[in-house]
Parts: sequence; C-alpha cells; structure tokens
Amino acid sequence: MARYNCLLIDLDNTLLDFDAAQRMALEKLFAAHDIPVTQENFDTYETINKALWAQFEKGQIGKAKLLVRRFAQLLETLGLEGNAAKMNDEYLNNLSKCGPIIPGADEFLEEIAEVATIAVASNGVYKAQKGRIADSGLEKYFDAVFISEKMGCQKPQRRFFDSALKNLGISNKAKVLVIGDSLAADIRGGIDSGLDTCWFNPGSAENTTEWQPTYTVHGYEELKPIIYGEDGMPDEERKDRHRDGR
Repeated sequence: MARYNCLLIDLDNTLLDFDAAQRMALEKLFAAHDIPVTQENFDTYETINKALWAQFEKGQIGKAKLLVRRFAQLLETLGLEGNAAKMNDEYLNNLSKCGPIIPGADEFLEEIAEVATIAVASNGVYKAQKGRIADSGLEKYFDAVFISEKMGCQKPQRRFFDSALKNLGISNKAKVLVIGDSLAADIRGGIDSGLDTCWFNPGSAENTTEWQPTYTVHGYEELKPIIYGEDGMPDEERKDRHRDGR
C-alpha cells in the first residue's frame, strides 16, 4: 500500500514545461504585433508577469485584471501602443496549443496512476490549461482537474484544497500529498490545509521563505519512493535501494 494514495499536483513547471510554452506563445504574439523578438523583451514581460501573479497569490489582484494589466504594462514599458486585452486573448490562444511535457512526467504518471488518485491543482487560466493538458496527452492519467478560475478560490487558500478533496471524496488527509514548484502557492497552501507537501525543485533553488515542505525533490525518480513509502515500493526497487545503501 502506498504511503500517499491521493496526489494534488501543480501543472506548470511540475508536469508541463511552462517556460517553454510561454516562450513559444510570446514569440508568436510578438511577431504578430511587430514587437522585437528579443531576450530583453521576453525578460521584461516575465518580470511584469511574475510580479502580478505574486500579487494574485496574495489576493491583491483579481485574475481578469492581472491578465490584461501585464500586457498594458509591457506596452507602456516598451513605449508602444496597442490593445492589451486583445493581446492577452491572442496570447492565451497561443498558449492553449502548447503543452510540452517535462521529461519523465508521462512515465511517472503512468506508473503512479496504478496506486494513487491523481488530480491537477492549478491557478492557471482555465482556457489555456485545458488546452495545454489536451495537447500534452496527459489527461488520461488525471482523476480530476481543479483550476482556480472555475472553483471560485485559488491556491494557497485553504478553501481550494478543501474543495478539491471534498470533490474527490478524500477524507484522510494523512494520505494526501501536495506537489508543486511554487512555495507561495503549492507548499504554503498545503501546509495551511494540514497536508504533507513536496517541493518540486529540479533547479535546486534556495528556499528563502518561511514555508518548509515535508519533502523536496529534484526529479520524478526522487518522488516515487516518497509516494510508495518503503513498504509500498515494488520489490525490485526496494532491493535496489537497500543495495545502494539509500
């Protein structure tokens, strides 16, 4: 029996490569609006976008306002004229068709789906996320997809996680693991909801926040034994771990 039989997994930069998808979507958008496709302009957008999403996670700005404001601020910073709302619509349409998978995610999900309920837990834009999941081909592994835009609440709010578990019919929180790359959204939300958490940190970033995850992993191979637990691991894998002295 697995240690955790219910996984609430973030989508962006945990299962799907959001950085790559965003780059592809922005390249197409910039070209359509005669914005130079340069690293400097990508970085400018990224700085603006990250700051606004941080405000969203703190409840300081609504998602609809965030989505348009990021392009309004980009145009203002670049000294350009344009329709920020139209740009956002075009960008989300581009993004919805980009679902590159983080290497190893599909193999991980295929194996873990045999022992655990798997649900996506995302703060992303509904239209884009649904399209990207479909494009990725990973949807067959998910028992549910929870996106804040449709739930009326967002990570890290406890209501988001409580609603997800209620929808899944899960009552034993000790068997639930929240997995994601965001300390402020995934890890904080899981901790506040009384759930174990796993920080997906392939880049070995430093945790300078107050939120300490139950586990930190750098890839899916490190994540599997956490989910299985020693007693729930396949026999051969358990033998290998002891043989290697792990």
